[in-house]
Amino acid sequence: MTRLQGKTIVITGASSGLGYEIAKLAAQEGAKLVLLARRLDRLQLLKQKIEQDFAQKDVLVYSLDVSKRTNVEEVFAEIFTRCGSIDVLINNAGFGVFDYAHEAKWEETEAMFQVNVLGLIACTQAVMSHMQARRSGHIINIASQAGKMATPKSSVYAATKHAVLGYTNSLRMELARDHVHVTAVNPGPIATDFFATADPSGAYVANVGKWMLQPEKVARAIIQAIGTNKREINLPKWMNAGSVFYTLFPRVVERLGRKAFFKK
Repeated sequence: MTRLQGKTIVITGASSGLGYEIAKLAAQEGAKLVLLARRLDRLQLLKQKIEQDFAQKDVLVYSLDVSKRTNVEEVFAEIFTRCGSIDVLINNAGFGVFDYAHEAKWEETEAMFQVNVLGLIACTQAVMSHMQARRSGHIINIASQAGKMATPKSSVYAATKHAVLGYTNSLRMELARDHVHVTAVNPGPIATDFFATADPSGAYVANVGKWMLQPEKVARAIIQAIGTNKREINLPKWMNAGSVFYTLFPRVVERLGRKAFFKK
């Protein structure tokens, strides 16, 4: 028996990347999984893999577009009907597009806020009152180091992640009274297909590829934090140290790091 045995864990954006790795590790720990993403075909493949590799029979999959509030409400209502309760919500769905601020397309700007911010809030609101009533639960929001320190060509993406951190920090204080844990995850760049959309040119990956985190490492840190009152997960540590230094000495960091920051 493990800490997660029998716990119902809902993961958005589970069809690939970090969400995919979190799902596999949670299954290994005996959790009951509810996997959400727009691409149902990929979720079905992940469900099959988990059932084969871990003899896990409690995997539910739903197609969900978190940017559509009515879709969120319908899917979560179905989850509660099927599962009765949700122990952990991992808000992982999100995407980014790297452009200079003056070149950012409005439709992409709007879509990033709809998915990264409003979608996360909608999913959180769908489970929050249930967790408060039970006086237990854990909400884990995937933010970013970009939410702590913005750099060129990420103005909109960074703005969405700043919003996620602001929402998460307020939520943590509110829900502490109800014994519901809230954790922010702030990773640096992760080696996933995120950058196929964020930077189709491949320039960013070419420049920072050797420093990218492996999704398995981030997923393992998240799994270890479930059920604890961990405030934040910051990876890699050296990058988070840079974010802390930036908070204290922003002009110095902007001046010294200008050349590196423009390598996106």
